[in-house]
Amino acid sequence: MSLPAGACNRLVAGSFEGTWADLAPVAAPDASAFFGASHADALRVVWTHATSRLRESLIGSAGRADASLVDELLRTGLAVVHVDRGSLSVSPTPMPRQAVPGRLWLLTSGSTGRPKRVAHTLESLTTVHGRQPARTWLCPYTPGAYAWWQIVTLALTIPGQDVVFVPPDHLDSWADDALAHGVTAASGTPTFWRQALLRSGKALAQVPLAQVTLGGEPVDQGVLDRVAAAFPRARVSWIYASSEAGASIAVHDGLAGFPEGWLGNRRSNSGTDGDRPVLSIDRDELVIASPHRGEGVDEFLHTGDRVEVRDGRVHITGRLSSDEINVGGTKVSASQVRGVLLEHPGVAWATARGRRAPLVGTVVQAEVVLSNPSVTEDDLARYCAARLSDPAVPRRFRFLDSIKLTGSLKTDV
Repeated sequence: MSLPAGACNRLVAGSFEGTWADLAPVAAPDASAFFGASHADALRVVWTHATSRLRESLIGSAGRADASLVDELLRTGLAVVHVDRGSLSVSPTPMPRQAVPGRLWLLTSGSTGRPKRVAHTLESLTTVHGRQPARTWLCPYTPGAYAWWQIVTLALTIPGQDVVFVPPDHLDSWADDALAHGVTAASGTPTFWRQALLRSGKALAQVPLAQVTLGGEPVDQGVLDRVAAAFPRARVSWIYASSEAGASIAVHDGLAGFPEGWLGNRRSNSGTDGDRPVLSIDRDELVIASPHRGEGVDEFLHTGDRVEVRDGRVHITGRLSSDEINVGGTKVSASQVRGVLLEHPGVAWATARGRRAPLVGTVVQAEVVLSNPSVTEDDLARYCAARLSDPAVPRRFRFLDSIKLTGSLKTDV
C-alpha cells in the first residue's frame, strides 16, 4: 500500500510531535462518528481513514456531541466514539449497516440553525494540488470543521506542508507557539485575526509569516489592510468556502470582494478550465455551482449569503436571514452598519442588531470593541451619521472589553 504524499510532514498537536506515520491507528466500527478532546485524537482518525480507505467517518470536537446529536447519529447507522488521549469509548448503533468506503461526514457550523451533515471524501476535501512552497502552517480551527480539513488535507497530500495545531486553551497565546515551532503561514477567520491583532499585536510582529489566509466570515477591506500592515512580507488571501459548496473563491490581490468578471466564469486564476466554480447572483444572493461540493448538494447552491456589487467587485456582506433590521418601517442592513463601524480607525470589532424601542418599535444597537480607548459614543454616532441614512445610525452603543469569539472562531452574527 502506498502512503499519502505528505506522510513525512511534521505535525505538532499538543503533546504529540511527529509525522503522520507516527500516529497510532484507531480501532473502531467501520462506520463511526468520532468526538475527541484534542487535535491529536482527530489526526489519528484521519490517518486511519487515509491508509485503510475502508472507514466511513465523522470527526468533531468533544463539545459538539450533545445528546440529541448523538441520538441522531446513532439512528443513521453511525457508532459514536468518544476519544480522549487515545482511550476510546464506543456507543454502538442500534441500526448497524454497511459502511460507505471513503465517505467523510462534516458537520456544518450550525450558526444559522441545527448543524447539518454533509458527505465528502478525501478527494473532494482536497482542493490544493501540485507543488507548493514549503511552509509550516498554524491551524486554530476545531477538529472536523471544513477549514480544519483544508489544512489537514494539505498536510496529508503535499510534501513540505507542516502543521502546528492550536489547542483551544492557547488561542490567546498562539504567537508563542508559532515562534517556537517556526510557523510561516496561518489561516483564521476575520474575527480570529482581529482578536489576535488587538491582544498580541507586538508578539505577532515577530512571527515571520509569508502567507496569511482569512475565511469563514465576510472579509472587509479594513481587516485585510490591518493584517497586511502587521505582516508586510506576507501574501494576504481570503477564501470563500463552506461544507456544502467546498472551497469556491480564492482572492490574493489584497482587496475585499472578488472581480465582477468572475461571475459566470469557470476559468481559474491559473487558466485551467473547470477549476473554479461557476458564481452567480440571484436577488442579492450568492449562487455557486462547485466541483468541490458535498455529496447530494444542489449543483447550483443558493448559499444564503448576501452580496453587493460595488466598483467592479462583488462583496459578500453577511447572511440574508439575519441582515435586515426594520426601523419604523425602513429596512436597514445590519451588515452595512457593521461595515461602516469597522472602517473607523479606532474600532477593532463591531456588530449591529435591532433593539426594541418606543415609537419606532426597533432601533439599531451596535456592540463595539475599541482599539483606541479614547473613542467615544458621540464620535461613533457622528461617524455613522456622515455615512449612513438616519434610520441606520445606531442609537445605542454597547462597549465590550473583548471580541466575541465562538468555538468556530466566528462572531455570532
